[in-house]
Amino acid sequence: MAARRSSSTVGDVCSAMDALAPPRLAQEWDNVGLLVGDRRAACRRVLLCIDTTPAVLAEARRLRCPLIISYHPVIFRPVKTIRADSDGTDSLVHEAIRLGIAIYSPHTALDAAGGGTNDVLAELCGLRDVGPFEFVAGGPRECKVVVFVPPDALDRVANAMFTAGAGRIGEYEQCSYRLRGEGTFFGTEATNPAVGKKGRLERVEEIRLEIVAPQNRIPEIVQAIRASHPYETPAYDIYPLESPPTKGIGRVGTLPPGTTPAALARTLKRRLKSPVVQLVGDPKGRVRRAAVCAGAAGRLPLEHPRSADADVIVTGEIRHHDALAFLRLGKCAIALGHWESERPVLPRLAERLKTAVAGLNPVVSRADTGPLRFM
Repeated sequence: MAARRSSSTVGDVCSAMDALAPPRLAQEWDNVGLLVGDRRAACRRVLLCIDTTPAVLAEARRLRCPLIISYHPVIFRPVKTIRADSDGTDSLVHEAIRLGIAIYSPHTALDAAGGGTNDVLAELCGLRDVGPFEFVAGGPRECKVVVFVPPDALDRVANAMFTAGAGRIGEYEQCSYRLRGEGTFFGTEATNPAVGKKGRLERVEEIRLEIVAPQNRIPEIVQAIRASHPYETPAYDIYPLESPPTKGIGRVGTLPPGTTPAALARTLKRRLKSPVVQLVGDPKGRVRRAAVCAGAAGRLPLEHPRSADADVIVTGEIRHHDALAFLRLGKCAIALGHWESERPVLPRLAERLKTAVAGLNPVVSRADTGPLRFM
């Protein structure tokens, strides 16, 4: 008897995408995640594209793909109407809903994620010692919980907090910091203090107990404090923590020795099969460091200390006035085409999704083409 094939859902694929390109890495102005559709719908085939167009929707329908992974968000600005006869993207949303096709967009989250858009482009450039040039906050949200406890109740309160999910740092558990001090309180007539008496100022020995905790476990941890603490009203503070950033937009790295802008441009044109590659600056000069940012980066790489010393900027498109600025600064730049600079990530993403979701068949769209034609 043949083994039963596992059945995945749109939600399963979305969860896999959230792991590969965490939405928290996206730029604040962006709109990423599941934009259209039902997470509960069955999904065994997914179509990957840069842009959701009528041709891509028709392809998804023909291939029976209930989900499109569209790099660019089909909903970017607030939508006031969803009309079939509109000349805006809301007509595409209407058609996707009518066909029962979900749409997920990773956009700048995929740009920042490891193995994403910019890592693929940096690899095509042959960069070494690669890292982001603009970091974004991307770690799990954590807090530090500080509670003031009498010495004889310290272990009871700490253990209750550990059980509720606090105190983990890396592979270490039950982590805390404890500092001895003195606390004061004056109980009014409405109080019933566990130590001392109401109606007078009390001074008591207390331990300042500090424990890190995941933000999503704070309600349970506060409940644990209240249940285990001997005081009628425990005193505690919650401080949000920022995780050290490790992911970010763009990449900067070192080129192979002897690289020239012209040679790099020719290599990228061949590897991307781009119909047009534009070059700013001296084509024969030697370049050592490159800043890479797919899409329309403009002068973005020059605005960050980690990439300001780049000899050449590789991106999708460059504005005229930015090109003039590069020349004035003695920099080179290579424009690959906006769509062309982003498209290489799709085959790699398809491979990763196939591994992440059992039974899923990811397909890179053939109907997805750049909007510009070069004569």
